[in-house]
Amino acid sequence: MSREILLLVDALAREKNVNREIVFSALEQALASATKKRFQDGADIRVEIDRESGEYLAFRCWEVVADLDHEHTDSQIAWTDAQISHPDLEIGDFAREPLEAVEFGRIGAQAAKQVILQRIRDAEREQILSDFLDRKEYLVTGTIKRMERGNAIVESGRVEGLLPREQMIPKENLRVGDRVRAFLLRVERGGRGPQLILSRTAPEFIIKLFELEVPEIEEGLLEVKGAARDPGARAKIAVKSNDQRLDPIGTCVGMRGSRVQAVTGELAGERVDIILWSPEAAQFVINALAPAEVSSIVVDEEKHSMDVVLEEDQLAQAIGRSGQNVRLASELTGWELNIMTVEEAQQKNESEALAVRALFVDKLDVDEEVADMLVGEGFGSVEEVAYVPIGEMLAIEGFDEDLVNELRARARNALLTDAIASEEKAEKVGNDLASLDGMNSALLHLLATQQITNSEELAELGVDELIEMTGVDAQLASTLIMAARAPWFE
Repeated sequence: MSREILLLVDALAREKNVNREIVFSALEQALASATKKRFQDGADIRVEIDRESGEYLAFRCWEVVADLDHEHTDSQIAWTDAQISHPDLEIGDFAREPLEAVEFGRIGAQAAKQVILQRIRDAEREQILSDFLDRKEYLVTGTIKRMERGNAIVESGRVEGLLPREQMIPKENLRVGDRVRAFLLRVERGGRGPQLILSRTAPEFIIKLFELEVPEIEEGLLEVKGAARDPGARAKIAVKSNDQRLDPIGTCVGMRGSRVQAVTGELAGERVDIILWSPEAAQFVINALAPAEVSSIVVDEEKHSMDVVLEEDQLAQAIGRSGQNVRLASELTGWELNIMTVEEAQQKNESEALAVRALFVDKLDVDEEVADMLVGEGFGSVEEVAYVPIGEMLAIEGFDEDLVNELRARARNALLTDAIASEEKAEKVGNDLASLDGMNSALLHLLATQQITNSEELAELGVDELIEMTGVDAQLASTLIMAARAPWFE
């Protein structure tokens, strides 16, 4: 009988192209399932097959648990009871009792056979998927085999993928039998085994299509640095040349637009703008907004945003229909873009200058003339006045050493006064506020400066108010407010 087991394992492993260990494991599960029919449902039955001889043994197992945790007598044994017959066992180990296993030749039950075949099918699917993923074929080409609730099942060779409705290009009407291309978005592992999740709307899809149509990308002469899409309507890709002799945009467009048209055809007519990538963030943004002509750009590194200034007649082109152009440019470059006219930019600059001037008049106790001179030289905060190299301030016309030293001293005193006041406010913060999940010392200081000193006051705020007050993201703001409101629901 043991020889029959070894012959069966070898035959199944070769036929299904799976590891022998998987067949052994499936057979052990089938034998255990057949043996278990003699006992109640909760019994833990295991079978072990010797990989060399084919001999097999069956055991009933009980997990050793603490005396107080002993709830399931069918599969658990209290530690005190286990010590009587198995003094070397610890909590978490298993006590085993040998059983007479069913005869291999009499596992007539169809269920046992199904267990073996199902495990082998799962292993076979895993092997096929593993081979597929090893080839790094992220662009999947296949045929729609069937439609399920609006989702398409795509067959590509021996691999099946799911193209969900939300990952299809809007308004495209896919039918059974259609040939489609899609990007491998992820692999999901569920009860029915691993499944490929495909997408035709992901930005990576358009990058892979250009790699397919433009040989220079695969050769490394050109590089696609990023992509942003409004699926089915418009897309932007950023390209960079690694060979000075190549025009990256012209190469991607192709002779008479053949290459870009091939990509557009695959994307249901989606219009594609090919942008020249630049390591300079501001220049990259200017390229991304083309053909609109940018007058000037102000970069705010701290907020990771840019104020993009344009003439009135360029505004509509830069923004695009329903804000599409600026939105795609923002996604492509990774910067928040604030589009404004020259007049709006001037008003903003004047407003900011007035605010900084008022700050200097208040904190440094100087007249408006001195404050205006500081603003005119680019000083935007009390910290800058306090700690900028003294030589830079002496270079301001009309500033002598005595004035500079006095301004620096006043600035440092103002910063110290603010710090002490902040500490005093922080000391008034209640423990209930400090102990909220997600709270930290910097956030406590910010809240204290806004007179929020306990969880009740925080609970009264809206998410938008907290974001505006502290600059935290929406998720953290929501978490903090809900934690503060927890007592309301008790």
